Amino acid sequence: MMLTVAAAFKAVIQTVRDLGTEMVPFETATGRILREPVLADRPFPPFDRITMDGIAVNYDSFARGQHIFGVEDVQAAGTPQLQLSNTANCIEVMTGAILPEMTDTVIPYEHLTPTEHEGFRRFTVHKTVKKGQNIHRIGSDIATGAVLIPPGTMIGPAEAGVLATVGKTQVLVSKQPRVVLIATGNELVPVHTTPAIHQVRMSNVYSMLASLEHMGIKARYIHLPDEEDEMREQLQSLLEETDIWISSGAVSAGKFDYLPAVLQQLDMQQVFHKVQQRPGKPFLFGRFNDGPVVFALPGNPVSGFMCFYRYVQPWIQSAMGAPLPEPCYAQLAEKVTFDADLEYYLPVKLQSQPDGRVIAIPQPYQGSGDLASLLKADAFLTLPLEQHVFEKGSSYQVWKFR
Repeated sequence: MMLTVAAAFKAVIQTVRDLGTEMVPFETATGRILREPVLADRPFPPFDRITMDGIAVNYDSFARGQHIFGVEDVQAAGTPQLQLSNTANCIEVMTGAILPEMTDTVIPYEHLTPTEHEGFRRFTVHKTVKKGQNIHRIGSDIATGAVLIPPGTMIGPAEAGVLATVGKTQVLVSKQPRVVLIATGNELVPVHTTPAIHQVRMSNVYSMLASLEHMGIKARYIHLPDEEDEMREQLQSLLEETDIWISSGAVSAGKFDYLPAVLQQLDMQQVFHKVQQRPGKPFLFGRFNDGPVVFALPGNPVSGFMCFYRYVQPWIQSAMGAPLPEPCYAQLAEKVTFDADLEYYLPVKLQSQPDGRVIAIPQPYQGSGDLASLLKADAFLTLPLEQHVFEKGSSYQVWKFR
């Protein structure tokens, strides 16, 4: 009996296991999954920070009616804190500098008229002043010890900046899974060769290599012929050195689809074989005790591509400690009919509308062998098996691959 997509996905996620952690320099951590909280080592900002170029004054002087302030000194960014010696005067301050002692308000240059008197630089205030203005107060963003980045976060440009800010030079991240991609079929030839009329160039593994690369994961691939003994021999050698097998082809009901039998001979525990979905119905999933999990994907390129984003990518994200992404939805741009009792994954182009809606535009699609159909699409729209007619404007979940 075939599983529904929901049941298959649940079965896949239930096999997730922790792949371990490692420390890496923060400069090389981009794209990795954080496995420890990153804490503020001091308040943010760490001092009363000037936010406008201008002058720092003691507000009480202005409140008493003083509008002309003589300049005592200049407080530049990165210089030690100065102190105003006479509250009838001011200190010129630059954006990013620390607020001088004995001052509590910053007046920008745009609200001042500069003058000189007996060689002494002065500023006349010609705008209303509010006490405490133009100062980013110490600790107003983050307190010391607060969690800045929680575990499970993928480290991107913003996170890299925060790691540098708090001096986190070494970061605990998830280990990268050891992945092998397995291409099957005598019809496949290397990319650099010219295929005969009955052959095709190897392509599915390159799509998945690129998808894994986008996740920051390096993988390798092998090519298995349609020969049972050689399949078994090559796969046997991979058992102890890999975490994930992702294969393409040889899982349907053809006379030369030996992979399911070979995997059983190697003592793989089959979790399921075949799912109520199109494309990707022949998808097989299993695991080895103390060995890799196995995603045996159909050989048709769109089938394997869809299964990667629907099942493989979420497994890897979960195994590395990242939360599953929040569901995304889009509205159909046109009416669609689909008669089979299968959950349908329709290639679509997503388009944002001025009113905030996201619409899904179905792309020309000639079936699961139509690899070129993915060039103009950027997601699969999920059409549930309980329906056969899907009206324009109805909303369904999408799985993005761009």
